[in-house]
Amino acid sequence: MTDNRTLLERSLHAVWHPCTQMKVHERLPLVPIARGAGVWLYDFDGRRYLDALSSWWVNLFGHTNARINAALIEQLGRLEHVMLAGGTHVPVVELSERLSALAPAGLGHCFFASDGASATEIALKMSFHYWRNQGQNAKIEFVSLAQSYHGETLGALSVTDVALFKDTYAPLLRHSIQVPSPDWRLAAKDVTPAQHANACAEHLEAYLAAHHRQTAALILEPLVQGACGMGMYTPNYLRRARELCTRYGVHLIADEIMTGFGRTGSMFACEQAQITPDLMCLSKGITGGYLPLSVVMTTDAVYAAFYADDVTRGFLHSHSYTGNALACRAALATLDIFDADRIIENNRAKAERFNRLARPLAQHSRVQNFRNTGMIWAFEVNSNDPRFAHDFYCCALDKELLLRPIGTTVYFMPPYVIEDAEMHLLVERTLECIDAAA
Repeated sequence: MTDNRTLLERSLHAVWHPCTQMKVHERLPLVPIARGAGVWLYDFDGRRYLDALSSWWVNLFGHTNARINAALIEQLGRLEHVMLAGGTHVPVVELSERLSALAPAGLGHCFFASDGASATEIALKMSFHYWRNQGQNAKIEFVSLAQSYHGETLGALSVTDVALFKDTYAPLLRHSIQVPSPDWRLAAKDVTPAQHANACAEHLEAYLAAHHRQTAALILEPLVQGACGMGMYTPNYLRRARELCTRYGVHLIADEIMTGFGRTGSMFACEQAQITPDLMCLSKGITGGYLPLSVVMTTDAVYAAFYADDVTRGFLHSHSYTGNALACRAALATLDIFDADRIIENNRAKAERFNRLARPLAQHSRVQNFRNTGMIWAFEVNSNDPRFAHDFYCCALDKELLLRPIGTTVYFMPPYVIEDAEMHLLVERTLECIDAAA
């Protein structure tokens, strides 16, 4: 029989954990998880932890959701997987059709992969190859926002601007350009978020005016830049970016890996700017947190550039588990819940209630830049302690919360099934950790 101690010992011997200095776990134990239910995770002793991060931003409707479970059990009796090169199946077709109906107008073609970084790789390659097929071989460069994050494979790291993830591997990466971020925390004193976003758009315009002939695409995280500490910005920047990319013949890639599927208050963040990107990357919440799946959606114009008799003009990319039937069925069940439970509408009301409950956090003397977009909340804690993130994480665990600060930024990204009592508990115990950190 497995218990907490046995699992921890076995894991440390056998598992190399992601984005982790393993030596840390000599003094900071891993969190052993035996089961999950709703917003709660439980260890083998029955101790619970509120999953305020949706298990790295993927779990939308709670752990062991009965409706997603039932869909997967039914699918297991039909088909678990089949290669998508030369074959097809019902779940992948139905999912493609439903995503096309939900996405910004014009995104009618779906290319599937397994994870968010792979979706970024696909979008970058697809943009480059599009321009090559159009005879514009000089368009090989990419632009991203300062402090952006798009994944940790080599192509994705090339357009990422978070030093922790990028600097070590810099000799392996392609050069890319970063333009100023519209994150309103970076605005000068007495400059509004909208004014800051407009000033950043002017920098983008100047760059594209000078360099559009060699620029294939601009890639950005719409409305919220995640790994930099939930940097939020206004939709007017997206509108300007779309206008400028169209004017200068540059693709706009919307990385909605984290922001998609209701996280920012609309199904996709791009909706709030009323724009259609040329390519849109989706992953994380697409299966409700159950199975790895990602997709790049694109337009008729991009698709048509690859449609030819010459095999070298076709898009040269594949994954063994592309369009996995089980993952697609989990995604379909997830979309069913969005429809049946009116999730987008209900989330907006829930976010309003959470903001009221969180007023003591926003007003705390040590809290700065309290902010909210949809079902994402974040703030900085005024601290010069280099161990702040570590100590806050430990304090939260002691108080039954799973939180993972980014530097001095504390953020909440809970499953959409969180209830008012759980929101109240999250706020109250977070306040206790802020006071303890003092």
